[in-house]
Amino acid sequence: MKNKRNSSQLIRFVIIGTLNALITALVVWIMMEILRFNYLWANVAGYIAALINNFFWSKYWVFAVGKGSFLRQSLLFLVAFAFAYCSQFLALLLMVEVLGLNEYVSQFLGLFVYGAVNFVLNKKITFVDKQYKNRL
Repeated sequence: MKNKRNSSQLIRFVIIGTLNALITALVVWIMMEILRFNYLWANVAGYIAALINNFFWSKYWVFAVGKGSFLRQSLLFLVAFAFAYCSQFLALLLMVEVLGLNEYVSQFLGLFVYGAVNFVLNKKITFVDKQYKNRL
C-alpha cells in the first residue's frame, strides 16, 4: 500500500513539475528574450511564478493533504522552496560560470536539481499525512 501511495505521489509530482517547468521556462524566456533581463533575474522570476502554482497543487492533489494548518504548511513549503531553489541556483551558477554551459541548457538542467530536492523535502516535512503515517 505504501509503495502504491509513493508511486502515485511521484507521478502526480512529475505532472505538476512539468507544468511548473513550463511556467518557469515561459517566464524565463519572456524575461530574457522579450524584456532583455539578465538570466539570473529571469531565473528568480520564473521560479517565483511556478512556486505559487506548485503550492496549491502540492497541498490539494500531489500529496493530497488538504487538511492541516495552511499557515504551517505555507511556511514549511517556503523553507523547502528556499533549499530547493538555492540548490538549483548554485547548480545554475556552476554550470554557466564555471563549466561554461549555455544559459538555457543550464536553466533546464537546474529544474531537475530543484525538483529532486523539492519533492523530498515536501514529502518528508511539509505535507506529511499524520493519519496515514499512524496507520502504518
